[in-house]
Amino acid sequence: MAQGHSVDDYLETIYFLAFPIGEYRPITGGSLTLASRVAEMLGISRASAGEMLKRLEAEDLIERGEQKEALLTAKGRERAERVVRRHRLIERMLTDFLGYTAAEAHVHADELGDTFSDEMVERIAERLGNPDRCPHGWPVDTVFEQEENKELSPLSDLEPGAPATIVRLAEHDGELLHWFYDHGYVPGSEIRLEDLQRTAGPLAEKAAAGLFVRAA
Repeated sequence: MAQGHSVDDYLETIYFLAFPIGEYRPITGGSLTLASRVAEMLGISRASAGEMLKRLEAEDLIERGEQKEALLTAKGRERAERVVRRHRLIERMLTDFLGYTAAEAHVHADELGDTFSDEMVERIAERLGNPDRCPHGWPVDTVFEQEENKELSPLSDLEPGAPATIVRLAEHDGELLHWFYDHGYVPGSEIRLEDLQRTAGPLAEKAAAGLFVRAA
């Protein structure tokens, strides 16, 4: 994402932290506070993230938990889910109508998100035929997404020889997302962890953590 992140950018990031099946976690040496996770995912300083979290709390979009983590309020969750749905529909518009690749669509959807009103988003959905998923496999309906989370796991959680089907691709690492498409790791593909390990080499651990699969 570009610098100068909006409230919606933050809410979208906190949404992914709240529903962790959808949140790609880079390999790190230890656990991080939420401010650090938000900062890492948006590519900004922890201080900047902390300032915005204070603003979100003042606007009743988040509240602080027992460990000072940010929890979406009812108001914040409703807005976050609208943001997520908008992003996924814009991605589909970019791929289906304008011919962008799926990886390109993610970048441009980040850039364009704030320029579309809710009414425009509904028109896009209707023109697209109300698609079920974005190009990377994420459900447009966030309620369904959260239900489906129970059925999925990162490929890294499976035994090496266990067969699985790719359902979603992690989006927050653009370089990794391009790598998935370049090597044919797309939603609907059959996969085994051992096959990915042979293909990915030193990238295997990171790639396996960013593929969300349904075990066979």
